[in-house]
Amino acid sequence: MTSRRDLAEMLHPLLQSLIAAERPVLAAHRVSMWGYAVLGALDDGSVRTQAALAEAIGADKTRIIGILDKLQAAGLITRDPDPQDRRARILTITGEGRKMRRSIRAEIQANEDRLLARLPEADRHGFLRALQALHRLPREQITNGSPLDRRLTQRRDR
Repeated sequence: MTSRRDLAEMLHPLLQSLIAAERPVLAAHRVSMWGYAVLGALDDGSVRTQAALAEAIGADKTRIIGILDKLQAAGLITRDPDPQDRRARILTITGEGRKMRRSIRAEIQANEDRLLARLPEADRHGFLRALQALHRLPREQITNGSPLDRRLTQRRDR
């Protein structure tokens, strides 16, 4: 039996503190946490439609409309009809949106760098590499391997 804490048990308080540190930065830029997530997804070029965006950032597609409205009104994104499906909207980050997202990210990461500086350099680099590797895993690879998930799968198969 191991004496270390569970990953979620260790990461959750850290995540909550990181979010609390981000809130004033986001407020200064007049962007919500969800708005920042939208700008990030669009700046990375990973989404095209509102439905794909909602899935990419883990938001409810009906609740994201208000966020998109605010970002569009601020000139940070555009939503244009998809020529192949007039019901769908193609989302694009504007130059101003890209500039704001990068400014916010720089401020957030400056605080993260201050925090990471508490670790020895080798640990800092190892921590970031490990976190990036885990971040790239599909959600199913994280959740499907749990003992509870295996028990639920076995019950369904009976």
